[in-house]
Amino acid sequence: MTIPDSLRPFWEAFKRARSGVSDAQFYEVCTFGDSAELIDELAELVLRGTKRATTGAMWAYEAEGCRVPRPGDLSIVTNAAGDPLCVIETRTVEVVRFDAVTADFAAAEGEGDGSLVYWQESHRAYFERECARAGRHFSPDMRVACERFDVVYQPVRGEHPPVGDSTA
Repeated sequence: MTIPDSLRPFWEAFKRARSGVSDAQFYEVCTFGDSAELIDELAELVLRGTKRATTGAMWAYEAEGCRVPRPGDLSIVTNAAGDPLCVIETRTVEVVRFDAVTADFAAAEGEGDGSLVYWQESHRAYFERECARAGRHFSPDMRVACERFDVVYQPVRGEHPPVGDSTA
């Protein structure tokens, strides 16, 4: 994927802070959730280190013509306004059925009370909304990509170049 021009200064600051990073490692600009409120809430969990995993529907990757993330991929996490917050690195990805996601993975997602029951309820609701928008139907046996990640760059807020500043 191509790094958007508006986020290039942030990416370049990251590369200066962590030597050996290549643009070829850039995977995507990502948000978690499907509403501004949820995106900002989940981004804050990432910044706090509570959220260390995410789940995506395999059919969505396929429909968008995107490959599933791989270990070593780097993504810029933004808030709902598109402001860059941090860079995450994919550590592992496992493709499983929705109904086979484990309690350990649910806890790594860091949402709600961290339980598998909470994960199942909240993610079922999310995937039902996502399926409905795409004219699909949710199924407990649908395949999902369970990605674990680490935050590898998180500047002190206000210390990175502003979005749109191309002087970096």
